[in-house]
Amino acid sequence: MMILSTMAAGCAQKAVETPQPEKEIVPAIDLSNMDTTINPAEDFFRYANNNWIKNNPIPEEYSTYGAFTEIDQHNEILIQDIIDEVSKDVNAVQGSVAQKIRDFYNAGMDTVAIDERGYSELLPYFEQIEALEDKAELAALLGDLHKNGFGGFFYAGPSLDPKDAEHYIMHLYQGGLSLTDRDDYLVEESQEMRDKYVEHVAKMFQLTGTDSIEAAKKAQGILALETQLAKNSMSRVDRRDPDKTYNMRSVEELQKSTPNFKWNEYFTNAGCPAFDNLNVGMPDFVAALDKVILNTDLNTIKDYLRWKVIHGSASLLSHDLDEENFNFYGNYLYGQEVQQPRWRRILGSTSDCLGEAVGQLYVEKHFPAEAKERMLNLVGNLRTALGERIKNLDWMSDETKAKALHKLDCFNVKIGYPNKWKDYSKLEITADSYFQNLHNYIAFENDIDMARLSKPVDKEEWFMTPQTVNAYYSPEMNEIVFPAAILQPPFFNMDADDAVNYGGIGVVIGHEMTHGFDDQGCKYDENGNLNNWWTEEDATKFAERTQQLVKLFDEFQVRGNQINGQLTLGENIADLGGLNIAWDAYQMTEEAKANQSIDGFTPAQRFFISYGTIWRNNSRDKYIERQVKTDVHSPAEARVNRTLGSMPHFYEAFDIQPENAMYIAPEERAIIW
Repeated sequence: MMILSTMAAGCAQKAVETPQPEKEIVPAIDLSNMDTTINPAEDFFRYANNNWIKNNPIPEEYSTYGAFTEIDQHNEILIQDIIDEVSKDVNAVQGSVAQKIRDFYNAGMDTVAIDERGYSELLPYFEQIEALEDKAELAALLGDLHKNGFGGFFYAGPSLDPKDAEHYIMHLYQGGLSLTDRDDYLVEESQEMRDKYVEHVAKMFQLTGTDSIEAAKKAQGILALETQLAKNSMSRVDRRDPDKTYNMRSVEELQKSTPNFKWNEYFTNAGCPAFDNLNVGMPDFVAALDKVILNTDLNTIKDYLRWKVIHGSASLLSHDLDEENFNFYGNYLYGQEVQQPRWRRILGSTSDCLGEAVGQLYVEKHFPAEAKERMLNLVGNLRTALGERIKNLDWMSDETKAKALHKLDCFNVKIGYPNKWKDYSKLEITADSYFQNLHNYIAFENDIDMARLSKPVDKEEWFMTPQTVNAYYSPEMNEIVFPAAILQPPFFNMDADDAVNYGGIGVVIGHEMTHGFDDQGCKYDENGNLNNWWTEEDATKFAERTQQLVKLFDEFQVRGNQINGQLTLGENIADLGGLNIAWDAYQMTEEAKANQSIDGFTPAQRFFISYGTIWRNNSRDKYIERQVKTDVHSPAEARVNRTLGSMPHFYEAFDIQPENAMYIAPEERAIIW
């Protein structure tokens, strides 16, 4: 890097070289994280990660801690430096991105002003709710509340049309619950949780001005109302199926199914432009909603709406509300011992709400062009490998193979950051109120969302920020997206051998590609439309193979918690597919062909060790309990040990025998993509 420096008087300006710190070399495989006293054939997850697990106890502010968290923490330092630098510019032009980043962060950190306000910023919403005199006015009120970011009863918003992915349509889905799953309201073993929830709701009402006796009554009424919503809610497993959640209706048909709710008033107040048809994701829920509202006392409905305002705002308000919210949702539900420090939470909020503004600065500083180029090469190799695997499938007909290959060819790949950045000029941010800034952001995003209904689909748009440590596949867009932030060790290491990178980011790439062909992604065609392109016989064979994977995960427990193989099926298919694709792609490299060991490990062993390390993780028991009930992803231990059990090359690399715990009989292994 060269800079210009002004020298002493009488000297000319000249270019001088700034001393650069030596580049930190991150080991391709950190041997100190492994525990080679553990037999990899018995527990590969612990073999690859046990010393890391021992040496990295869960920090008290986390409920789960792993490789993703480590990168997040590293990113937080980078983002904090960016925000600190921006915040020093006291002369930033009003309305500039720098001013908005600075003031958003500083307003969130001004706990003195936030505590002084208490819950006063909720009072206008309380007054609006209290003014509700008749259930006939509920639809209009709910539209206003939803537009301002408060939940209640259901969710409605624009999204791509699954059967016409060139257009956005309005979608209407079940919602309104404040616990994490419908079964939390319905099953006997969750009674303690419900009792704790009622106590929490009552405390939150007390902290916002209600006496203790009245607060307890309100909390019981809210639980009863939400329980009715839960009884009519679709299960998580069924919600994964796009065929079950695609039910086009005209607005008139919707109105007939719920005669007591004025949908036109709702959509008008929610800021929706006029439209004729929409997707009603859960028709039974919506039909039942009309009866729930009709049979619920008006005062209970008002209490419920007030609760949704309190619940949706708690983290933005004074310390007492914020802490009580954490005590239930962070500590009780997930076992988190203390809340994350304020700076970390506000940093995350700033990075989310001004995501691409922060992301643009992040990319300029921390995402080299050579990283993107190497990723493009990796993606190309994995695309080739998946294509070859499809061609060689012995269970799929040539007719379906041709369509699968065409869909693969049509994959759009996005790496690092968007080609065009979001315009934040219409977003008003001040240093005065964190609460108001959040609601300005919600209104800003609501306007963008609603405008989609009258615009063509923007194929260049990203739905993750560059600084997000994650990746995704969009079935309606038929695209795979890899933000800049995930391209770091242990996933991606510019200094590592190919075996490690293919076992890390290569598997992640293959995972996202496989989502295009998992049990639900396979229902979308090359244009992103929900459209069956399978022969009936091939679809039957595919379903049989996926059910074998369901069985394998149904039989697996983590700390006594049974995994739901059907709920996690899509992610499990993607993990197994990603491994197979990355393995085949790695075999194309010169390094794999040379087959030279490093640090005493063969290339094959390094590939699988790398895969194991990307899932290194410590989780609290409560987190695991919640995860197996609500998350479509299996716990990390299962993603390693159960998935590798269906990889024949893994057996060869580590000499897995029938008597070993990692062994799965050949006829019981899952073979899909």
